Amino acid sequence: MGFLEGKVAVVTGAGSGMGKATATVLAREGALVVACDISGAQEQTVAELGGQAVAAGCDISDEAQVSAVIDLAVEKFGRLDAMLNVAGIGAGGPIETLEAGDLQRMLDVNLKGMFFGAKHAVRAMKETGGGAIVNWSSLAGLIPSPNSGAYAISKAGVVMMTRQFAVEAGKYKIRSNAICPGVILTEGMGIAAAKAHPERATGNPLGRAGLPEEAGELAAFLVSDRAAYINGVLIPLDGGWSCMLA
Repeated sequence: MGFLEGKVAVVTGAGSGMGKATATVLAREGALVVACDISGAQEQTVAELGGQAVAAGCDISDEAQVSAVIDLAVEKFGRLDAMLNVAGIGAGGPIETLEAGDLQRMLDVNLKGMFFGAKHAVRAMKETGGGAIVNWSSLAGLIPSPNSGAYAISKAGVVMMTRQFAVEAGKYKIRSNAICPGVILTEGMGIAAAKAHPERATGNPLGRAGLPEEAGELAAFLVSDRAAYINGVLIPLDGGWSCMLA
């Protein structure tokens, strides 16, 4: 038996990258998983996970769709124990060239989308005695860097949102924590970032970029009973890179 045996989890962004890796680790440890994505790739994730998972299409910027996914988890499995808000988008460029529409889209997905997930998770978890929320922020949400303004702004919002839920939902035995990845070798954005900025990928004390599975392992721990007293914590997942900044 895995250490998440019987727990019910919703994972957004589960079609690829850290979302898929997280869904895979959770299922391996015995969780029942609702794998969500906007792309349709969640169907392949569920096919690989087998009977412990169901797929759901979801645009997290649409609150009604997020609410429906939470309802699906409760209807299918009877409860919700873990909400993994992984889905997000990235974009770069000088902050003074940022268009209003691009900023709004970034906030709609990266901040509002995660807020909707946490909000409706709390509503479901209150009914069954508690649970855990893990939000994906970023090192960019903790430390500014050139040409990451819109992304950094949205991820900094996730940091405060995570802590706000930790304070307000703790009385319901609901914990809220955030993972703040550095360079993780996900399809597309992560691999591209490692190629564009190799110093960020290999310039940490461990000398390498992170793997999606390593984010999944951390997330699985945070939603487990082993992390029962961890609440309101922001965890850099960066090989120690942020320790070197002074």
